[in-house]
Amino acid sequence: MTMAREDKKELEVKYGLPEEVKFCKKCVMSNQRPTSSIEFRHTEDKKHRTLNFDKDGVCDACRANEQKELIDWKAREKELISLLDKHRRNDGHYDCIVPGSGGKDSALQSHILKYKYNMHPLTITWPPILYTDYGLENFKNWIEVGGFDNITFKQNGKAMKLLTKLAIENLLHPFQTFILGQKNLAPKIAAKYGIPLIFYGENEAEYGNPLADNSSSLRDKSYYAMRNLDEVYLSGVSIKELMGKYGLSLADLMLFLPANSKELEKSKIEIHYLGYYLKWTPQEAYYYAVEHTGFKARPFRSQGTYSKYNSIDDKIDDFHYYTTFIKFGIGRATYDASQEIRNKHIMREEGQALVKRFDGEFPDRYFKEIMEYLEIDPEYFLKLCDKFRSPHLWVKINGEWKLRHTVNCDGVDDKK
Repeated sequence: MTMAREDKKELEVKYGLPEEVKFCKKCVMSNQRPTSSIEFRHTEDKKHRTLNFDKDGVCDACRANEQKELIDWKAREKELISLLDKHRRNDGHYDCIVPGSGGKDSALQSHILKYKYNMHPLTITWPPILYTDYGLENFKNWIEVGGFDNITFKQNGKAMKLLTKLAIENLLHPFQTFILGQKNLAPKIAAKYGIPLIFYGENEAEYGNPLADNSSSLRDKSYYAMRNLDEVYLSGVSIKELMGKYGLSLADLMLFLPANSKELEKSKIEIHYLGYYLKWTPQEAYYYAVEHTGFKARPFRSQGTYSKYNSIDDKIDDFHYYTTFIKFGIGRATYDASQEIRNKHIMREEGQALVKRFDGEFPDRYFKEIMEYLEIDPEYFLKLCDKFRSPHLWVKINGEWKLRHTVNCDGVDDKK
């Protein structure tokens, strides 16, 4: 559905988002959702690659999910077995890498590869900046109950803290630093240990990311290092400024950058999504992880949504989804409800109600601790939120910010 808006030419549109706000007719996601948020650039004012809609008003993610019903999953599993047969080792060495933190997805990936397909995975972890108690317990259970070797790369705490703070100030993106490290660690470890096969879980194409090519070798250029460091920005700051003004060394920063592209190409590393070969349903992954690795859901509902088991290991998780609500008008309940609608676990009307109830809920549970750790004044953060709201999405009425358009058609401009 398309929402008309008065005087839309007079409203500033930030981040290169679509000027016209649309909502998918099948799920509750809008066309304001970026499909790739990992870019080494100065600001986020440049054009985002956002979710596409077809002529019928259905988003790419829903169409990709529909295609899962047409897939011959037995044939796909044969493809997987053929791939694993090519790489499986019987000499005691690792034959694949599974990045993760012990959440439901990494638990399923590693367990099924080891115990069903007789692979010898090395699990690797880029730990959260602030572990939750239950997230840390799930990590320990993953390794100890599941039975896996693990390399945990404890990053330079000073650099991680500073870059996270700068990412909030310059991009309102508290997760950028974590995502960069998490994504870039696996190829580096693979190259160092001579392990040519990396497995991630769900295929990102199911969420509308056109860069996610089912199964692939290292085709995604975002896994490669920038060839010119002068053009690279972390947390919205140039490498030169981070080294000069902020006192970080190149060695401090390299862990956040991709591995050397020539080294990766020489190593012939392949990156694959297990969700391409095996039908992947988040709820089933949760049940599997509970049974096989002792995974436990959060003891309470995640703020901003209604679920208890998605992305619960980092105290910044809820905080991150609040910032996506500020910048794109899309909160955590929208993400969760859209996924459950696609998997036919709830109806769209239920999703709309959940979005109305929970989207944009302020994450106050860990907010004070996060602000203190990053040395950010809470009032300053709230002012940053106002700065990063795009006028084509938000309007302030009687001192309160309101969305112009919502999936429930009750936004300020929806009523005009």
